Amino acid sequence: MTVTRYETSPVYSKVTEANGFVFTAGVIPADLSKDVEGQTAEVLTEIDRLLALAGTDKSKVVQATVWLNDIRHRDGMNKAWGVWLDGKGAPARACVEAKVIDPRMLVEISVVAVK
Repeated sequence: MTVTRYETSPVYSKVTEANGFVFTAGVIPADLSKDVEGQTAEVLTEIDRLLALAGTDKSKVVQATVWLNDIRHRDGMNKAWGVWLDGKGAPARACVEAKVIDPRMLVEISVVAVK
């Protein structure tokens, strides 16, 4: 099996491809001044870019994990999530509340897609 890594650092890769699957690392927003909907939209745009590096796209996402710093942000995150999905192919998904690196960071998302 061949494993391909994209945008690697000494401690992780932003995307890893193996055996027809594409895995993203947790993606966080750059602009922490935005509300959860804005941060989620930014994260999903970055996920689009990362999936494209590995030759796939959001239509082939089969699983997602969403971490929110406060579960009460779920509705705002879901609003941006729904726009991103555009009514097509919702993946299996977990959404949990978790402590994050910076309290201004409202959301982090990772996905698994197929080629």
